[in-house]
Amino acid sequence: MAVKKYDESSVQKLRGIEPVQRLPGMYTRTTDPTHIIQEAIDNAADEAFGEHANQIDVTLHRDGSVTVTDNGRGIPVGIHPIEKIPTVQLVFTELHAGAKFSKTATDAAYKFSGGLHGVGVSVTNALSEKLEVEIKREGALHRIVFEDGVVTQKLKKVKNLAAKDTGSSLRIWPNKKYFDSPKISLPDLERIVRSKAVLLPGVQVTLNIEGPKETTTRTWSYPEGMKGYLKEMLAGAEPVGEIFDGENYIKEANGYAVGEGAGWAFAVVEEAKGYGESYANLIPTPAGGTHESGLRDGIFEAVKAFAEHHNMMPRGIKLMSDDLWSKTIYFLSAKVLEPQFHGQTKEKLSSRDAFKLVATMVRDPFELWLNTHVEFGRKIAEIVIRQAVERSRSVQKVERKKSSSVVMLPEKLTDCEMTDLAQNELFLVEGDSAGGSAKQARDKRFQAIYKMRGKALNSWEVKRELLFSNAEIHDIAVAIGVDPHEAGTEPDLSGLRYGKIASMTDADVDGAHISVLLLTLFYRHFPKLLENGNIYIASPPLYKIDIPALGKRPAKKLYALDEDERKSTLDRARDDGVKVESIRIQRFKGLGEMNPEQLWETTLCPDTRRLLQVRIEDREATLELFNMLMSKRESEARCSWMEEKGDQVEADV
Repeated sequence: MAVKKYDESSVQKLRGIEPVQRLPGMYTRTTDPTHIIQEAIDNAADEAFGEHANQIDVTLHRDGSVTVTDNGRGIPVGIHPIEKIPTVQLVFTELHAGAKFSKTATDAAYKFSGGLHGVGVSVTNALSEKLEVEIKREGALHRIVFEDGVVTQKLKKVKNLAAKDTGSSLRIWPNKKYFDSPKISLPDLERIVRSKAVLLPGVQVTLNIEGPKETTTRTWSYPEGMKGYLKEMLAGAEPVGEIFDGENYIKEANGYAVGEGAGWAFAVVEEAKGYGESYANLIPTPAGGTHESGLRDGIFEAVKAFAEHHNMMPRGIKLMSDDLWSKTIYFLSAKVLEPQFHGQTKEKLSSRDAFKLVATMVRDPFELWLNTHVEFGRKIAEIVIRQAVERSRSVQKVERKKSSSVVMLPEKLTDCEMTDLAQNELFLVEGDSAGGSAKQARDKRFQAIYKMRGKALNSWEVKRELLFSNAEIHDIAVAIGVDPHEAGTEPDLSGLRYGKIASMTDADVDGAHISVLLLTLFYRHFPKLLENGNIYIASPPLYKIDIPALGKRPAKKLYALDEDERKSTLDRARDDGVKVESIRIQRFKGLGEMNPEQLWETTLCPDTRRLLQVRIEDREATLELFNMLMSKRESEARCSWMEEKGDQVEADV
């Protein structure tokens, strides 16, 4: 067998937008092209957000292409001073090229925006058969054309225009080979466009749909803003009292940046279920995040304080935020200086500061409203109390049912008090030190801790009938209450004891290795739990950052998930006038170094933690990757993979 050569020439670097075309699923949703169109719409919205545009037009053409037009400043067309190519070409052909990184600068082009990763429209270009860009700027119309991400018609001045005539227009033909379905989701596109009208008062937003004979045009406008839109969301459901809406933004730096804050509209309903929409810097966050948690906490604490003040609380009943949230219909738009999202698709906001920011801003005005509308305040409190009583009764029923059968739980498991699957969580923690901190930090009502000893077994090639010869795997199976099973089968999940099962390991290479071994166990031998969305990964921070008091601003304790967040936090502190040398930075070597309060705040608290749900998007690719990484028989393939992908790995070595 020929031995593969491994030398300097073996190391490759993917340039430009090649990484997107190789692995599109890392950068966008690949079910259909809607998300790459959203990236273009978001750019137009950022222009309007900065008050540089008052019109956004989106047209879905009969051939499946989409045109997005705004009357903003127009993308710069001059030669970039460093790269020596037209700036518009740089924006569309290079990852991490954009004007949204220097947000702390006083003259930043985009002080607030959804763009953070700098790969938005370059992803759109990479995954399009063709992309035509027309720019009105500096008294002229300019045009450049890309095909498969490459320039096919260089930037050219087409004609002269009036100096005031500015804006950008992108016509996008998505490349169907990158998507499961080539068709853009019209309901999703309509929701995206309509939401911009709600979030951008005074901006005219239009969606044109070309049909066989005529074009259908819809223009949205909400004179009442979020309140008017929430009336549509209620869809006939009667709110208790009235829709509560408001907005609050920082006017003077006090630990937050000037301009940060939120606008909201919500209503409590008695006969319907709660739901809502949230946005961060105009970006839709369907998976919620810290801003949504802040809204939930703020309105819950207001109602709880009202109920306690008016002596409405029954003995033995403890309210939980979900008792109110399950009856709340809401719309939230947060404005955050440097938003942190989960992944490029930006479905969930993870900026920890956003929780306290939104919670603080909404609680006081809502509590004031409750106490000036006591009749409605009592009705809302009664709804929440009734939900808590019903929840308490359902938990008691489960407890009586389970008390008839005795299960010997592992000694290494510190169980929780409740037996409500919707609430209960199990954290798999490595080591006595981390396990001890986690045990003290947890909320014992619904959080359980299992302390592992050492790394789990690589169970990829272990037969199911031999799994329990490993004591660790046996105890994990007993703790979660489900037996190992094969993919495609319907296992008995009646004994499942936790709705969320999370790997919680150190934020280093060893911790990542343990997480991979646990994921291998669940993927191979507990696939139904993965399919049902029961498996999670906890994300503890790597750094603790202490920022000293400055003038009237109090001292702050912040956490950073990784090196990028550390740099971002330091930049923000510097922008606030803090001397970097006065900032104390602690790098956590492991979970055991955190005290219980820190571990609760960063990793366990449902409102401020980052808990990633494990999902499988491409079953065949996932199986192939796991087999290559974990099979003892695939060492050669593993070596080749490391040679090819080694330059992409960020390792803590």
